[in-house]
Amino acid sequence: MSDEFVVTRGGKIVGAGRPGTSRLVGSLLAITLVVILLWASIAYVPAGHVGVMTLFGRVTGQVLPEGTHFVNPFAVNNTMSVRTQEIKETAAVPSNEGLIITLDTSLLFRLDPSKASEVYRSLGPLYPEIVVEPTLRSVIRESTASHSANALYSGEREQVARQITDQLSLALGQRGIIVENILLRDIQLPAALKTAIETKQQAEQESLAMSFRLQKETQEAQRKRIEAAGIRDFQQIVAQGISPQLLEWKGIEATENLAKSANTKIVVIGNSKNGLPLILGQ
Repeated sequence: MSDEFVVTRGGKIVGAGRPGTSRLVGSLLAITLVVILLWASIAYVPAGHVGVMTLFGRVTGQVLPEGTHFVNPFAVNNTMSVRTQEIKETAAVPSNEGLIITLDTSLLFRLDPSKASEVYRSLGPLYPEIVVEPTLRSVIRESTASHSANALYSGEREQVARQITDQLSLALGQRGIIVENILLRDIQLPAALKTAIETKQQAEQESLAMSFRLQKETQEAQRKRIEAAGIRDFQQIVAQGISPQLLEWKGIEATENLAKSANTKIVVIGNSKNGLPLILGQ
């Protein structure tokens, strides 16, 4: 008995085939569907990223760490970087005197992994352009407006950087963004103001150098006065210890030493009122 079959309608052939062929096609379709579902159930998150899962356009709140994971095959894995990112900003900002200063800054920040789903829901993957850059510009202008141009150009630069960092951390931390550091790369002042500040700083350095030289000369004069006083005191002490009797005694000792010498000599005693010897010849 043949496996072929014929279906007729009104004496015409409608279709013909084998029952085994239909079963084969159905099996292939089932296997293909299973493979597709398995493939869709695997979510891969690269290093330095997290995966935010969405199901039919809704953020599920599930956040995947880096690696390979099995997930709902109908869910979509949206990867977001949690690595440190940099935004460079060049802004013309005012000082508290109303002068316009060009400030070059670099902001280092990263996404908080625990708040990645909320950031994706409220801001999306382009959150640096949407919220980080505008907040950086606003905070820079607010911070510089409370400082003078001279302070920004000289010693208070680090203080301004800390103020910007603190305000950014407060503003962006609530949105799930961690601020690591703010770097003030360059501050450009108006040419006339820059020249005036440099001239003032040079005059201050020269004044400090002159004060140092005067202090050094004062210390040297003090040292010489102390040295002279020491010499005077020494001479007074020595003069008090020298008497005519001591000098005569030293003369007698010298005479005795000469008399003991092997050289030929004539020693006359009492040539003067102090009685010291007089050497006439050798």
